[in-house]
Amino acid sequence: MRGLDPNDDGEDDGTVFRDLVMLTLLGFVTMVVLMLPHLAPPTQGEETIEAPGNLIVEARWPDDVDVDVDLWVKAPNDRPVGYSHNNGLVFDLLRDDLGFERDGTGLNYEFAFSRGTPVGEYAVNIHFYSNRALAPSVPVNVRVLLSAGPDKTTVTIIDTRLILNHAGQEITVVRFALDEDGRLMLGSINDFPISLKSVRTG
Repeated sequence: MRGLDPNDDGEDDGTVFRDLVMLTLLGFVTMVVLMLPHLAPPTQGEETIEAPGNLIVEARWPDDVDVDVDLWVKAPNDRPVGYSHNNGLVFDLLRDDLGFERDGTGLNYEFAFSRGTPVGEYAVNIHFYSNRALAPSVPVNVRVLLSAGPDKTTVTIIDTRLILNHAGQEITVVRFALDEDGRLMLGSINDFPISLKSVRTG
């Protein structure tokens, strides 16, 4: 057992501390060197961020209103996609918002993405499913973005605001057609009514 030495100035303790720090630093440097080959190489030129889907459809309504608005989308030769059929051959509904019910985000919105852009006509509707807040009307912002074709340029097909007046109401926001290259066909945009969801009062 080591006794107390009045001449011991703690130099051994300092050496041990320095060794521990140096070993920790060496271990960190070794980990970084081992990870370097696994990192992605830098890309040349400007990086572009591609959209997660060829078609992106978003519906947004006021966060402080407890209402359930449903987004419905339809691709050519496919069934309508909405809350009760949340995926098809082309579209996936990625968020079914129920208003305040089972929602920890505090946001009211729904959105859908497409996988590919088959040639033909597309349709986007909104449906006023339920009105727990007894709101006299609900404004809904709807945006449809297209990222397709060889240059992958993002095109806004529509960015509009509509008013829903009563539960059960269904509005056709937009109908449009894409060609074989996934490009918007000129003159194809319209809002002729088409039912994608049978009307149901909530």
